Amino acid sequence: MNITVVVPTYKRPDDLVRCLDALKRQTLKPARVCVIRRDVDAASAATLAAYDPADLELTILVVTVPGVVAALNLGLENAIGEAVAMTDDDAAPHPDWLERIAAHFARDPRIGGVGGRDRIFQGERRDDWPPDPVVGISTWYGATIGNHHCGAGPAREVETLKGVCMAFRRAAVGPLRFDTRLRGNGAQVANEYLFGGAIRRAGWRLVYDPAVLVDHYPAARPDSDARQQIDRGALRDLVHNATLGYVEYLPAGRSIAIMVYQVARGSRLQPGLMAALLYSLKGQKLSWFGFREVVLGQVAALATWWRTRHVAVARRRAVPWRLPPA
Repeated sequence: MNITVVVPTYKRPDDLVRCLDALKRQTLKPARVCVIRRDVDAASAATLAAYDPADLELTILVVTVPGVVAALNLGLENAIGEAVAMTDDDAAPHPDWLERIAAHFARDPRIGGVGGRDRIFQGERRDDWPPDPVVGISTWYGATIGNHHCGAGPAREVETLKGVCMAFRRAAVGPLRFDTRLRGNGAQVANEYLFGGAIRRAGWRLVYDPAVLVDHYPAARPDSDARQQIDRGALRDLVHNATLGYVEYLPAGRSIAIMVYQVARGSRLQPGLMAALLYSLKGQKLSWFGFREVVLGQVAALATWWRTRHVAVARRRAVPWRLPPA
């Protein structure tokens, strides 16, 4: 199988070199590696100009629009082969990464997407998270279970994949592209949920296999989408993006249940009323600001959905509905 690898990058030149070096070691050579950099990222431009791709079919693309969505879409436009795999510049895929992805696509023609585990490192030390068999699903009321970084057990069907380690069959993608309505200037969190949601809605399967591995060295995000802390603007964008996905790809009753759960309870990083009260009693007064952003993010998402209903219809029609036989 011929697979294109798409790698968006922004101001992480050393991480990017590690990622490209890992792609050189693939047992199944990528048909093409598309690296997409921002036009204002001089450090990455210099690194790529000096980098020796050896036998890597390297294509360097430049995007002027902030955010990962524009970069991923440019990568999709330039992909070749039967599948397109995506990873982050701060990740290093294992040598059999593409080979295992290709095996899943070959095994079942109904599989539209394949993802795997990102082993998280802090510096050179690996975080040993307890293995968990529950990955990539959510409860009916909206408690999201990711666990892509610590998934264990056999390959299984999931609701969502993780952007650092995912691949899609191009026959399933068709003209579908990542949703440009998503907010944020950097990571544009939840982009993979909406993309995978459109493919699942058309009847294709998404599969998670913990043996499909990348080593992930989470780097600082040079934007407001900070990790593991409440940034008011980034939180509003995250809630907006996720809620937009719920409204468009889940039944109405479940979407309402999720929004009520998020506002009434929530979590530490996405505080609803109960979480804001609990953590404020523990001295984290910023939780109330987080609660406000959760509410505003949901309202903004509903406004976006109503204003762009025609876009949702077009996205659903973009994904091929005729699946191959089992």
